[in-house]
Amino acid sequence: MKIVTLGEIMLRLSTPGYTRFVQTQTFDATFGGGEANVAAALANYGLESHFITKVPRHEIGQSAVNHLRRFGVRADGIVRGGDRLGIYFLETGASQRPSKVIYDRAASSISGMTPEEVDWDKVMTGTRWFHWTGITPALGAGAQACLRTACVAAKAAGATVSCDLNYRAKLWTPAEAQAVMKPLMDFVDVCIANEEDAEKSLGLRAGTTDVTEAHLDEAGYEEVARQLKATYGFEAVAITLRESFSASHNGWSALLLDNRDCTTPYRSTRYDIQIVDRVGGGDAFASGLIYGLLTYASSKDALEFAVAASCLKQTIPGDFNLMTADEVEKLIKSGGSGRVER
Repeated sequence: MKIVTLGEIMLRLSTPGYTRFVQTQTFDATFGGGEANVAAALANYGLESHFITKVPRHEIGQSAVNHLRRFGVRADGIVRGGDRLGIYFLETGASQRPSKVIYDRAASSISGMTPEEVDWDKVMTGTRWFHWTGITPALGAGAQACLRTACVAAKAAGATVSCDLNYRAKLWTPAEAQAVMKPLMDFVDVCIANEEDAEKSLGLRAGTTDVTEAHLDEAGYEEVARQLKATYGFEAVAITLRESFSASHNGWSALLLDNRDCTTPYRSTRYDIQIVDRVGGGDAFASGLIYGLLTYASSKDALEFAVAASCLKQTIPGDFNLMTADEVEKLIKSGGSGRVER
């Protein structure tokens, strides 16, 4: 099963442990980014995973490519050029202190990428699934043009197209997001959202939910899922449900509405997570859902796999989910006692 993703991979510089930006004297370096995280997880599950992006020709760009290859991602479609790789800085929060992200990604290589730099028909040949997030079109007109061209080629190849709405307030405003995102929904079969995305990216609000007070209006989310499905004709809508008791303690679950066997909203198992690193948790959910929908006969089983995969990722430092499919399935079966495996 060939999967293609398109987006930006960045250098991630995080403070060691729980130190603050103003006190640290060193940073831990790795790489990550929405669609790259999805590509790595799918490769780890054994699928043929391809990632398309543009990175500089210099050593930092090569290091990003090497990082992807290390985890089995096919990188032969990556374009080389531009002057810089995007960077993000991460300060990991704890208890009542939230995590913080600072972006340094202006004028990164992918922002100057053009559709003509990729043979999209060749890339999409034999592709079963194409995935993108709302972060990519927020990077500028060039990225938007590449994304639209990729979507056209994916649909022509008969691929399923999924989108994680992934609204980022530091990249664009709701008005800017909606002007770009709404037309792109014409290509999307599977839509993934969270408590903020549906409202900011597409103008649909989830009832009385206030995630900052760990209160979830499940009926409101169900209504948003129905509205999304009715408005855009999606085959499936998945909404992640995060209850933020603190930076270190979250409740985590999701609901799914689809054309297969969740014709009424289905709520997954809920996990109580003591968080190590929540960055990439949504991408772990997206990759788990893609894998589940391609692998399981039941949509409910696919959702349970996605939620369990994301739960496990949030116990792993770094952007990538390094759990195997077998390990995810063990969590589903065991309920997550956390006992040592001997």
